Amino acid sequence: MALVDVRHLSKHFVRRHGLFTRPTIVRAVEDVSLTIDAGDTFGLVGESGSGKTTTARAVLRLIQPTSGEVWFRGQDVLALPAAELRDMRRHMQIVFQDPQGSLNPRMRVGEIVREPLDIHRLGSRGERRDRVAELLTLVGVDPSMSERYPREFSGGQRQRIGLARALALSPTFLIADEPVSALDVSVQAQIVNLLLDLQARLGLTYLLIAHDLRLVEQVCTRMAVMYRGRIVEMGATAAVFAAPKHTYTQALLSAIPLPDPSRRRQRIPFDERTMDLGAVLRPVGEGHFAAI
Repeated sequence: MALVDVRHLSKHFVRRHGLFTRPTIVRAVEDVSLTIDAGDTFGLVGESGSGKTTTARAVLRLIQPTSGEVWFRGQDVLALPAAELRDMRRHMQIVFQDPQGSLNPRMRVGEIVREPLDIHRLGSRGERRDRVAELLTLVGVDPSMSERYPREFSGGQRQRIGLARALALSPTFLIADEPVSALDVSVQAQIVNLLLDLQARLGLTYLLIAHDLRLVEQVCTRMAVMYRGRIVEMGATAAVFAAPKHTYTQALLSAIPLPDPSRRRQRIPFDERTMDLGAVLRPVGEGHFAAI
């Protein structure tokens, strides 16, 4: 059953070059449609600037889309008035890419994690304090450190704190925007394992934005590949990795390093001139679609 249903989502930005120059339209996201089933992890991949993060922010309505629909639990998020959107956001949260930049350096960790509870006025002061301790313990941070500032923690610990804040309101849908890309390699596996553990314990549904294709192959049930604001291939992760149909997907997968340094993967070059930028997704297999 689809928990999130995104239909023909687009986001255009107006770029102004000067007082006497006609502005241009940047089509950051163009006609994106996807569904995410309850309990699944859906991967959204593509190079920097392909529109992944803009899509995620538009889904949460952190930025207002130009057009399209986002259905969550049977309600169109983009049509909700402010009061109802505020209540809906309790169930849809995001973990940002940069754990240092996403945490207020002037707030103590306990205040950061408690802030969503304060905004939504959930529980008494004592209940909020207990909830903060519970959340920090859940993500592997000692609650006794709640009076410290973010600068006193490592990058991995800061990401755990950001995750605790995202979980404060007990969401069912969580967007993880490049959750490990800013971390040391030694810490990345710990955060990935934590995300998987939390999903199993709390019944979370994930939209995972990543450029690490090995991570996507490991944790995602379904995936979509974005190029210049459009989805060019989508399907079950195993099917896309086993038989990529779009030339851009083929080029991406051919760039994944092999575990054995003595072996080299045959790289597939990508030339935009060989693809039809206006092509729409069509079935190329069971539950597998490509814009070819």
